[in-house]
Amino acid sequence: MPIASLDEIRAKVGSIVGVSDWIEVGQDRISAFADATDDHQFIHVDPDAAGAAGFGGTIAHGFLSLSLLSRMAADVMLIPDTARMAVNYGLDRVRFLAPVKAGKRLRGHFTLDSAEEKAPGQLLLKHQVSVEIEGEEKPALTAQWLGLIFT
Repeated sequence: MPIASLDEIRAKVGSIVGVSDWIEVGQDRISAFADATDDHQFIHVDPDAAGAAGFGGTIAHGFLSLSLLSRMAADVMLIPDTARMAVNYGLDRVRFLAPVKAGKRLRGHFTLDSAEEKAPGQLLLKHQVSVEIEGEEKPALTAQWLGLIFT
């Protein structure tokens, strides 16, 4: 994550802070996620059945796409130069808007909505995130992501 001063971070409120690198979501990743979560629904692991259901092949779990936010954020989210630790504080208004077909690539677009002191030594950052699917109009998902920084 890029390092910035608290003043630099606060100056970015309302602005795009960055766009992550692309991440490929291949069948191996989808199958590994199915194994990790015990979610083996056919639309994720059976290309023929998923194709017959109208997807044209398997699709990623929505939660797989959502979990990739951590990797995407590492490319772009600003972290204060005084940070001791950063933790995931939660998500608001998560919406899964389009299926991610196996083999597609995703990248995250991050806009800083706010940077507020939650308690002394704690900075709550809210980012609006949209996860783009390469070559498609609709994003895979949108969400407001909350991160708590301890300074």
